[in-house]
Amino acid sequence: MGKGGEGSGDGKEENMAAWLVSVNTLKIQPYQLPPLGPRDVRVRMKAVGICGSDVHYLKRMSLAHFVVKEPMVIGHECAGVIEEVGSEVKSLAVGDRVALEPGISCSRCKYCKGGRYNLCPEMKFFATPPVHGSLANQLVHPAELCFKLPDNVSLEEGAMCEPLSVGVHACRRAGVGPETNVLIMGAGPIGLVTMFAARAFCAQKIVILDVDDYRLSVAKSLGADDIVKVSASMEDVDEEIIQIQKAMGADIDVTIDCAGFSKTMSTALNATCAGGKVCLVGMGHHDLTVPLTPAAARYCHLQSLPLPAYHLVFVQNRIRY
Repeated sequence: MGKGGEGSGDGKEENMAAWLVSVNTLKIQPYQLPPLGPRDVRVRMKAVGICGSDVHYLKRMSLAHFVVKEPMVIGHECAGVIEEVGSEVKSLAVGDRVALEPGISCSRCKYCKGGRYNLCPEMKFFATPPVHGSLANQLVHPAELCFKLPDNVSLEEGAMCEPLSVGVHACRRAGVGPETNVLIMGAGPIGLVTMFAARAFCAQKIVILDVDDYRLSVAKSLGADDIVKVSASMEDVDEEIIQIQKAMGADIDVTIDCAGFSKTMSTALNATCAGGKVCLVGMGHHDLTVPLTPAAARYCHLQSLPLPAYHLVFVQNRIRY
């Protein structure tokens, strides 16, 4: 994407990209760039992360209701170096190192004007069918969606700004602060960046769960106050909640589910204190079952942050989209 694949190239260089053409099949093929617009920049890509969504598309050609129906360039976590700027671009210059915002919104609808551009109905998000992604030699992208990196931030770290923003958004939505005890379900990449974000938000205590010993050891080494190994069996929920609450040693004010399974959501809703908040990050399992009764009985606030655009809020025994 940004705007790649929509027009002819500039003839200077044949731009190549990683195209997802079928299940488990990527091909390096030409990817034409459009002419540079007056408010655009051309970026030489230097670092592109591989997200779970990319893996879903690779293995299944779909993610939730998004289906890859024709070849698509993958990748959305990215950073690079500006090689050309449009005639009206004043904030960036050739040679600047930038992280790219992977979502282009309309900037006109009520959501954009209200500061919730992620909900824009016209959102075009890298590597979300039918929009192409960023795993290419070069991209043309709006200058206003390219953010200059400080000298002490590497391009690889710049590419990780996008997943880090997920953790930041989750902590903001859940109201994490200095008095908050936070439980994080899942010690994968998103669980870890959410842990970093919660620490930056001055969370009082952070406990993280996972089924994998190695992931838990990494989480502990990176700053989790405590870790709890859990199973994948729903039958173990009650016993594990006792372990989790013991590890926290206080009320669990906020639980952030970065795994998205029926069991993790059940654990979250039952472990979080009355009046607390539960936040589901990402799409979650396709057939996720959410036990609302524990939340209703204890006045829990349930938020879902599916990517890229939608959210579900459960509060005061009402569900609204």
